[in-house]
Amino acid sequence: MAVSEMVIADPSFWKTRKSKYRLDHEGEDTPISVQIAGGDPKMLATAAKLNQEMGAQIIDINMGCPAKKVCNKAAGSALMKDELLVARILEHVVSAVDIPVTLKIRTGWDKENRNALTIAKIAEQSGIQALAIHGRTRCCAYRGQAEYKTISEVKRHLNIPVLANGDITSPEQAADVLEKTKADGLLIGRAAQGCPWIFDDINYFLEHGHKRSERSQVQISNILLKHIAALHEFYGDIMGVRIARKHVAWYMKSQPFYQEFRKTFNVIESTKNQLEVINDYFKQNTNRGEKAA
Repeated sequence: MAVSEMVIADPSFWKTRKSKYRLDHEGEDTPISVQIAGGDPKMLATAAKLNQEMGAQIIDINMGCPAKKVCNKAAGSALMKDELLVARILEHVVSAVDIPVTLKIRTGWDKENRNALTIAKIAEQSGIQALAIHGRTRCCAYRGQAEYKTISEVKRHLNIPVLANGDITSPEQAADVLEKTKADGLLIGRAAQGCPWIFDDINYFLEHGHKRSERSQVQISNILLKHIAALHEFYGDIMGVRIARKHVAWYMKSQPFYQEFRKTFNVIESTKNQLEVINDYFKQNTNRGEKAA
C-alpha cells in the first residue's frame, strides 16, 4: 500500500498546483491512504473529513516528518513534544471521519526524550487503527543508524498493528527488522526510490528464504520507461519532464556511465526525447554486455 505525499491540513492551500495533484486519486489502487499534516486539531479534523469526501479511504496523520519547514510550524515530529496536543488532535480526527485513521511518529524528540511508547498508548486509546514508527528521533533527522529497540518496546505494549520504518534497504534487512521488532509490517521510503521492485523482492525473500534472481537490464528499462511515461501523462509535458529527472537519477545511479548519462539527460526538454534517450542507453548497455560476454 502506498500513502500519499503529505498534504497540509489548511484547505486554503489546496488550490495550489502541488496540492491539486496530491489530491487527485483517479486511477489509484485501493486502499487510498491520504497523509495530512498540521498542528491544529480542528483544522486537521476538517482536512480529514474533506479528504474522505474526495475519495480517501484511510487518513494518515504525520507526526514523523523532521523537516524544519514542517516542525517550525508545530507539525510533523514537532508535535511529539506536546503529548496533550497529540491526544486532542487524534481524538478530533478520529471522531471526524468514519474511515480508519493511522499515525506515523518517530521514537521521540531527541535521545533524552524518547516518548514513542507514551504517544503510542495515547494513539491506541484515541482510536488510531495502526501506528508506524521511524527508528530515529526528530533531532536525528536521517543521520546515523535507525534503532529498533524502541519499536520493539512499543509493539510489546500495543494491541493495534505496529509498522517499523527506517533503514530497510534490502530483503535481508527487512527480515532482520521484522525479527527484532516483531512488527506487523514495514514502511519503506527512500529505498524504493529508483527501486520500486524492492517490495516484491522482500516478499519473495520472506516466503522462500533466499533472494530472487536480479532483474535484467531489459526488465529494468521496461519498468523505468513505463514509470516515466506515466509521470509525463500525469504532470504534462513541462512539469513531467522536470519531475522525471529526479526519478531517472534514482534509477540510474547504480548503472554504468551514470554521470555521463545524467549530464545528457538533465538538459532534455522533451518528453519524447527523454524516453528515446533512456531507451537508447539500455540498448547500448545491453550491446556492451553482449560483446563483453
